Amino acid sequence: MNNYDIIIIGAGSVGVPTAMALGAMGVKTAVIDKKASPGQGENKHAIGGIRATHSDPGKIIAGIKSLEIFSTWQEINGDDIEWLKGGYLFPVYRKAEENLLKSFLPTQKKYGLKIDFITPELVGEIVPGINKQGLIGGTFSPDDGSASPLLAVNAFYKKAVATGNVNFIFNESVKEIKQENNKITGVATDKENYSTPVVLDAAGAYSKDLGKMVNLNIPVTPDSHEGAITEPVKPFFKAMIVDLRPAPGSKNYYFYQNNRGQVVFCITPDPPILGTDKRETSVFLPQVSRRMVDLIPRLKNIRVRRVWRGLYPMSPDGSPIVGLNRDIKGLVHATGMCGQGYMLGPGIGETIARMVTDKTTADDKTVLDEFSLYREFGGEEGLK
Repeated sequence: MNNYDIIIIGAGSVGVPTAMALGAMGVKTAVIDKKASPGQGENKHAIGGIRATHSDPGKIIAGIKSLEIFSTWQEINGDDIEWLKGGYLFPVYRKAEENLLKSFLPTQKKYGLKIDFITPELVGEIVPGINKQGLIGGTFSPDDGSASPLLAVNAFYKKAVATGNVNFIFNESVKEIKQENNKITGVATDKENYSTPVVLDAAGAYSKDLGKMVNLNIPVTPDSHEGAITEPVKPFFKAMIVDLRPAPGSKNYYFYQNNRGQVVFCITPDPPILGTDKRETSVFLPQVSRRMVDLIPRLKNIRVRRVWRGLYPMSPDGSPIVGLNRDIKGLVHATGMCGQGYMLGPGIGETIARMVTDKTTADDKTVLDEFSLYREFGGEEGLK
């Protein structure tokens, strides 16, 4: 009863869709999580944005596949996960951001993105009321969108269970990853022992702790980001707006209006707030609201309903760590998503499922090479 082809540690943004993909391929899978149900870790702190608009091939490929899954989910499977095709808009007010975003376009188009640098007039049509002073234009990718993180992860969970090949084990904490002669043999939790030749680390912010169980240093460091949601108001824009300009105490910030009319937003603190502290701060709301109102003045009278704080499992270069470990046979990594696990999870999950079953494609190889634990970590992904 406790023997599995693979055990996934973490029932979140990556672990659940990966289990769904493995189950569909007939792989006997267990998913272990210390929480009581799927998506109760950092998945529920995601604001819901889903994009293939990245600067590197691996993320673009994984993002396009994720978009395909999210955007067609209700049509194929019947669950309303609140998918909204609003696109991603990066408005530009400075030459630095214009040059940066235009430099990404050849790679983005080469790998299949529908994206262009658009005029200030078109930016104004996409976001009525946006500040036109100094507006140069922006990049817009109309196929990107958003969906509810909790509705989506529960839909993926139900689909995984329905395959008949996936068992979710909740309310158990992993205490040991068992190995013999550098080969994975199983997992021990605080309640039970499980046998498997393959373990997938989908533990996100807690991957470094898992690595210590097998004497590995997994280069993932958590930092915290705050998000918030407003009261619902009459819809007036659909795009996720990403302002790349830095400001004191922060880098970019981003927000969109969901299909319930609520504006959901987040900011990237600078310097990063390292660690696993998820208590809300008094700094976030004045900091981000000032920037949002400057960009779209009509937002100033909307009331904020709730704020929260979640963890980003950061790799040294802002890209995920995905693939086989070379030192321990049977250990697989799917971590370090840098706050993009929700949007990349379904696409990466399918790549992992094909890798585990020896069915990788040329696109999978691109993804796995780019996200390898053994890559050079010297650079930084441009749109992380």
